[in-house]
Amino acid sequence: MMGNNREYICFSYDLIGNGYFQKLTFVVIIYLSCFLISQVGGSIHEYQNQSFIRRSNSFFFHGGSEGLYASKLHIDPEKKGSSSSSPEDNHLNGKSFIRFESIIFRRTKESAEKKNEMQQKTGLVEAIIVEVKDREKIGGSYLHSAAICCTPDLSKDGSCKVGEVIIHQDPNNPYNPQRIQTFFEGKDEETTMVFQTVEINHTGMYYLYFMFCDPELTGMMISGRTVWRNPEGYLPGKMAPLMTFFGLMSLAYLGLGVVWFLWFVQYWKDIIQLHYHITAVIGLGMCEMALWYFEYANFNATGSRPMGITLWAVTFSAVKKTVSRLLLLVVSMGYGVVRPTLGGITFKVLLLGLAYFVFSEALGLVENLGNIDDLTGKARVFLVLPVSLLDACFIVWIFSALSQTLEKLQIRRSMAKFALYRRFTNSLAISVLLSIAWIGYEVV
Repeated sequence: MMGNNREYICFSYDLIGNGYFQKLTFVVIIYLSCFLISQVGGSIHEYQNQSFIRRSNSFFFHGGSEGLYASKLHIDPEKKGSSSSSPEDNHLNGKSFIRFESIIFRRTKESAEKKNEMQQKTGLVEAIIVEVKDREKIGGSYLHSAAICCTPDLSKDGSCKVGEVIIHQDPNNPYNPQRIQTFFEGKDEETTMVFQTVEINHTGMYYLYFMFCDPELTGMMISGRTVWRNPEGYLPGKMAPLMTFFGLMSLAYLGLGVVWFLWFVQYWKDIIQLHYHITAVIGLGMCEMALWYFEYANFNATGSRPMGITLWAVTFSAVKKTVSRLLLLVVSMGYGVVRPTLGGITFKVLLLGLAYFVFSEALGLVENLGNIDDLTGKARVFLVLPVSLLDACFIVWIFSALSQTLEKLQIRRSMAKFALYRRFTNSLAISVLLSIAWIGYEVV
């Protein structure tokens, strides 16, 4: 995109003078620090000595949330609690479940000392699995109470048991929400949850909560992991169709690359610099789709996201988005058609591209290196907004540049180029409308 070597050298000195390389070094350090992450969240949810949060008269820990499809085959009751089962076993194919593995609850020493050593049940922790549509069944709302745990007054009519989480059971669906109880024994500071597999028989969005009601258990920690699986693998319900999508897109980019290469060879005498940039975008898209496909395939097979492939996929995606937007911008400015160089606005163009790459990369890393929950929090909006605002900057600048380019072509009476740019403008307008619709969907 540089007019000549002299312009590039001057541009490099400007970058050094404006502290560009110091900022770039900071970004690179942040990116490389991501390699220090030892576990990438996935359908295998790891808990490492995490604490409970107080809500109303209860204490809870959010164990995960994912979309799960109903099992196509039913789990053998004799194998349901067997610790010999493993994610790689063939008998799991077609089955959907949430499995509790090595879940350990640790209460404080002070809490344990208050109990009687001869007493069997000295503390209760409950694991509750609930569909998102049935979350209102947890708590005393149907009893006209704000309490989550059962109190002596609420237990008088037999609707709940003191010390347990209130669950409104539907006679037509008595197993939703499901609760699994684990008790402390005597003065033990630790208790281990029984290895158990809960079969999913209804398609829906599921939440897992670990809860307790006894205030004397305050300060308790949880460690271990849960494994969430769909009938076809470990991909969450919302992500499962994307593996097929990325596979098809990889083939589409491969076909596009072959066609473009044939055109490139056929018209090699008429090749200009822009054609090399288009080739780069097609190549980046091909690599991006292939990396995402292999990343999702590995995730689906193992339940964990491969760190290296995920980082490369996010980076290729951010680079492709940035280069394609910059390519549209410089074409709209008439680069290679009306003007041989960008002149003094080169720095502004690259600065906008750099900003877009940084925010796009950050959004991709946060989305794909965190815990994989199908429903993300409102915090995601604050990551999408900078990217959306930069997209808006690109859109405004592109159409402003197109207007000026069309005006220059009309003045020069270059009618063939003018007609070409008008078709380009119309096509771009349709693409922008679709892009705005997609941005709106991401924000919501």
